[in-house]
Amino acid sequence: MTNTSLRRWTALAGVLALGAAACRGAEQQRADSTQGAQGAQPASAVSPTPAGPLVYVTNEDGNSVTVIDAARDSVVGTISPGQRPRGIRVSPDGSTLIVAVSGSPKGGPGVDESKLPPPDRSKDGIAIVDRASGAVKWRLQGGHDPESFDVTPDGARIYVSNEDAGTATVLDAASRKVIATVKVGAEPEGVETRPGGKEVWVTSEGRGTVSVIDVATNTAKATIKVGKRPRSVAFTPDGAKAYVPAEMGGTVTVVDANTYKPVKTITMPEGSRPMGSAMAPDGKRVYISNGRGGTVSVIDTETDSLLTTFPVGQRPWGIAITPDGKRLYTANGPSNDVSVVDLATNQVVKRIPAGKSPWGIAISQKAGARRRPGAPRPPPAGGGGGRGSGATSSRSRP
Repeated sequence: MTNTSLRRWTALAGVLALGAAACRGAEQQRADSTQGAQGAQPASAVSPTPAGPLVYVTNEDGNSVTVIDAARDSVVGTISPGQRPRGIRVSPDGSTLIVAVSGSPKGGPGVDESKLPPPDRSKDGIAIVDRASGAVKWRLQGGHDPESFDVTPDGARIYVSNEDAGTATVLDAASRKVIATVKVGAEPEGVETRPGGKEVWVTSEGRGTVSVIDVATNTAKATIKVGKRPRSVAFTPDGAKAYVPAEMGGTVTVVDANTYKPVKTITMPEGSRPMGSAMAPDGKRVYISNGRGGTVSVIDTETDSLLTTFPVGQRPWGIAITPDGKRLYTANGPSNDVSVVDLATNQVVKRIPAGKSPWGIAISQKAGARRRPGAPRPPPAGGGGGRGSGATSSRSRP
């Protein structure tokens, strides 16, 4: 990340914090507009101080985020960001956690969605969480049923997939307002910014495509046909290729990101339901979580060939890799836990209990201790009293 990007992200966090402070005295916030978080619960105590990066896991049915210290692979806290948290990201400067929350009822295989209660749109949004305190500082309007999202490298815009609406909502971070809505096909899910920040790719489960949004115009400049029910996108670090897992197709489509043309279709092992995707930091391998297959597959990005597949747990979806490329984490929904994989051996070395129905995973780029709410603030260096230093239903997991 460049120094310029870091400064912009820091400015973004400052804007959101100032906006929240300005709104604290308001008697009421309207549910259909950008609003301050109300009734948000702070994070639990964190002890001991995290020694490594923090792993954040959204728990869709638990309305919580489990916080894991990657150095110890132990739970060190819990955050309450809102209802049905799914998509999650950590800002590059490490100060802010961003979570998609939704008021839409959860459906799923075997559920008669006509009998579900109506959605509570007041609970839809993009929660902005202060990592230092674990408190929700702000909730941005993110369109109907926000599920996944990504942020441009300069921190200026947030692109959100809205499953119920078949659109992508574009948020301006400075004004905290919706500036565009882009049609991207039925049941959009995966959202990923292409390296360079000029394009955002959004998958459509309903039509089996990926829409390429031009950030300069906020219009779809290309539509790419991929496998059946595409769930996510992973780019090589140079942005030249994209990998798109297709759950029902049982495939991963390799796309030339310059021409927007599929160049290869990789068939996954029998029983796989390709879901989440995570690119290794060095770009040499991409890891695919296989949902009901209970496995993770490894693809060589030079040859675009399947290297190996290994078991991880029950129905893994969310998947992420530590910054050093040594460990991989998967969110296992039915078993309410997270698998830790040693990528030197591709073996699960630990299963960590999480909340109810783990969904998404994000990992910070560095260690980041969080202060226990109400605890004294540490003094700055030199003393003093201040403070120093990514189913058959659009509403459920498959």
